[in-house]
Amino acid sequence: MKIVAVGGGPGGLFAATLLKKSDHTREITVYERNRADDTFGFGVVFSQETLSNIESADPESLGRIAAEFRHWSAIDVDFLGTRERSDGHAFAALERKRLLAILGERATELGVDVRYSSEAPDLDTLRASHDLVVAADGVNSRIRSALAADFEPSLDPRTAKYVWFATTRPFDCFTFQFVQTGFGLFWAHIYPFDGERSTFIVETDSDTWARAGLGEFAAAPRRPGENDERSMRFCEEIFAELLDGHGLVGNNSGWLNFGVVRNRNWMAGNVALVGDAAHTAHFSIGSGTKLALEDAIGLAVAVDREPTIDAALKAYQEDRKPAVESLQRSAQTSLEWFEGARRYRHLAPEQFTFQLLTRSQRVTYDNLKLRDPGYVGRVDAWLAERTRAHGLEVETGTPPMFHPFRLRGLTLPNRIVVSPMAQYSATDGVPDDWHLVHLGARAQGGAGLVMTEMICTSPDARITPGCPGLWTDEQRDAWARVVRFVHERTDAAIGAQIGHAGRKGSTKLMWEGIDEPLDQGNWEILAPSPVRYRPDSAVPREATAADLDQVVADHVAAARRADEAGFDLLELHFAHGYLVSGFLSPVSNRRTDSYGGSLDNRARLALRILDAVREVWPAAKPISVRISATDWVDDGFDGDDAVALAPMLAAHGADIIDVSTGQTSTEARPRYGRLYQTPFADRIRQETGVPTITVGAISSVEDANTIIASGRADLCAIARPHLVDPYWTLNAALDQDYRGHPIPKQYRSGLSARRREQTP
Repeated sequence: MKIVAVGGGPGGLFAATLLKKSDHTREITVYERNRADDTFGFGVVFSQETLSNIESADPESLGRIAAEFRHWSAIDVDFLGTRERSDGHAFAALERKRLLAILGERATELGVDVRYSSEAPDLDTLRASHDLVVAADGVNSRIRSALAADFEPSLDPRTAKYVWFATTRPFDCFTFQFVQTGFGLFWAHIYPFDGERSTFIVETDSDTWARAGLGEFAAAPRRPGENDERSMRFCEEIFAELLDGHGLVGNNSGWLNFGVVRNRNWMAGNVALVGDAAHTAHFSIGSGTKLALEDAIGLAVAVDREPTIDAALKAYQEDRKPAVESLQRSAQTSLEWFEGARRYRHLAPEQFTFQLLTRSQRVTYDNLKLRDPGYVGRVDAWLAERTRAHGLEVETGTPPMFHPFRLRGLTLPNRIVVSPMAQYSATDGVPDDWHLVHLGARAQGGAGLVMTEMICTSPDARITPGCPGLWTDEQRDAWARVVRFVHERTDAAIGAQIGHAGRKGSTKLMWEGIDEPLDQGNWEILAPSPVRYRPDSAVPREATAADLDQVVADHVAAARRADEAGFDLLELHFAHGYLVSGFLSPVSNRRTDSYGGSLDNRARLALRILDAVREVWPAAKPISVRISATDWVDDGFDGDDAVALAPMLAAHGADIIDVSTGQTSTEARPRYGRLYQTPFADRIRQETGVPTITVGAISSVEDANTIIASGRADLCAIARPHLVDPYWTLNAALDQDYRGHPIPKQYRSGLSARRREQTP
């Protein structure tokens, strides 16, 4: 077998090493256009997971690399002069030049033909003369460009500015330093890579960068290899106290924008992408070299295992791509956190540091507690002090999810919400025993707040024939029965979510065909514009002024009945493509009158309803508003709109924003993943000061504790986990050995038995 790797970086060299090691008859060549001792960047950092993967693949390589490692376990965060340390992490780093030298030496001694200062032959020649072409030619891959029709690459250029330096100051651990200047916030990512030097990456947002005049420096022409000396001097000045007399060192250093590379396919015939040619992940999680080396391992394993190159490359992509995409999601979350770092400027240092440490969602409250109980103990003490400052009682050390929370006159015993979940089980809008047991069981299960599914404000406001309503007194009285049980038998509060289905109405029950139009018994549906939701949906009627007056009146009547039924909180459903959401989104709102066009106009109906409902809803009871913070559609409602809308809603009487996303268009392309909607709630909360509820793909106790401790949201709404475990919150208390959570007296014997089982 003849194999060629184009690019002598970590991915190309290690792939060549592993492929040669497993079969010495293979003829393997590596082309690297730079000299052996050329490199860009300074240090590379590894986690223990990556080191274990390298050791499994080639213990000899790891042994040589490890001999030159600089190890540390702590992360220091200096936020505007306040320093905090979190220990118990495991990192190792070395100089990038030494890593490449070690990998090159190892490949050469195994018989790989490594050709430095050599341009690879043209791609057609390589493909014709080799069984396998490994495209390891970096972020600006020429091979990827040449085969773009096969790989289908995408590049997402990001907004933050960064520049890569080293310093002669030997830091002892990973360090993040944030400094406030007259231009705005700058920060440095720093880590040691030998006993005398450290990598020193300076980053800032594009507005601050422009105000500082750094664009002028960046625009000055530089010869290859030269540094932006004026920017280097600027960075030395703003970080002078931290550098403590040491200088910065450049290596072709100039300002950059990070670009996120993704490829739909990683193979094209006998060509495989590895490393930055296939994908990039932001340097804030130290992943570029890790991913390249693990790609090399995955590729070599697939080639050794499969009978043909075609089968091997398919297996390589199937095995590696999901893992890389998962890490890219975490890296994207981290990248976006730093892009918006200035929104956290107002946080107390304790919470800012915790936000930073958990930014990628891979590190959690519970994980940090395991690594460094002392650090998390300090976080717990600060959280308890803050809760008590709001006039609420809590013991120091109480898990964050069990801190109480107050909205107007309502005090919730903890931060867990049973999210609204449609049951489609009402008859003529009247809830029955199913709703009593469904909501009652989850209230018994310990959540602080239990929410109904969307209660429709009129018969033609329903999504399906099975949706409940509040347009009659009979419906009100049926709901009152549910509310009485929750109040008399549990410590939970209960909220009513009300809304109008809009163009998503008159559809089948979920288990008969979600969003499919009814075959019979249809009713007329209403929308801002006559735009179908799906190609097979009915065309909605464009709402007239009289229609909108009636919609407002129906919401008011439903709110009155909700109060009469005894609900503690009211939520207005302005999300998920239902009527008011349809007005908010330019995807479905094509109007040219005062209800269309600008966000102010598109929000007019929402604010009319909120004003009218707030007038009849008791002043001591809170109102929540659920929104879709993005349509996930180009030119649709987006995060910027959500940030602009939240203070409008608050000014009109909303006490908290329930932040969901999407479900507004069949053209949506959501970025699904764990906690994928939480950054939207976080952004609204930090930029506007309006309290938020986060919802979506929250399933673990770790997630809930992390969200609350970091201040990403005030409440966590958990849906599907409550369907399979009504006692999710109670079990969370037991799992954390938290004894302050009430347990129904009828079930206390079970608690005693469980604790006996847990006693060693």
